[in-house]
Amino acid sequence: MQKIIDLFYKFLEILLILLLAGMALMVFGNVVLRYGFNSGLNVSDELSRYFFVWLTFIGAVVAFREHAHLGVESLVAMLGRKGRIACMILSNLVIIGCSAIFFWGTWVQLPINTSMAAPVTGLSMGWVYGVGFFTGAGCILISLDRLFRLLTGRVTEEEIAAFTGENLTIEQMAERT
Repeated sequence: MQKIIDLFYKFLEILLILLLAGMALMVFGNVVLRYGFNSGLNVSDELSRYFFVWLTFIGAVVAFREHAHLGVESLVAMLGRKGRIACMILSNLVIIGCSAIFFWGTWVQLPINTSMAAPVTGLSMGWVYGVGFFTGAGCILISLDRLFRLLTGRVTEEEIAAFTGENLTIEQMAERT
């Protein structure tokens, strides 16, 4: 099962690369067309914005899985094992709550978004903002898995170290600042 999950996240990373590359190519191509040929593609402006939205929200799930989001590591690092586990439990509960609100908000907004069409492509805005379902559900599932492992005592020392930022090298810590 872990191999399937790892393959899924590898797919997401490839998707992020493709979204970023597509966004960069569309914007670069449009700049060349505008300044070199006094023309441009309206669709590239719109799609690059949508790619950026998808890139951000899909990337949030990948970053959350890898403990790459900002945290108050200096405070948590001062605590002992029990304190760190308590902070991990509290943190995951808050994330589940916020992600559930985000998912619910996407659900409530869906009828409005699907009834609206993008001005250039005609794409339903439900496809653009529907990525909130993926992000909300993804963060909830990751948090539930972490919470389950915490409460059943299956959390590893490596996971605790990742939560407190102790698994990072000096170079990785310098990148974060």
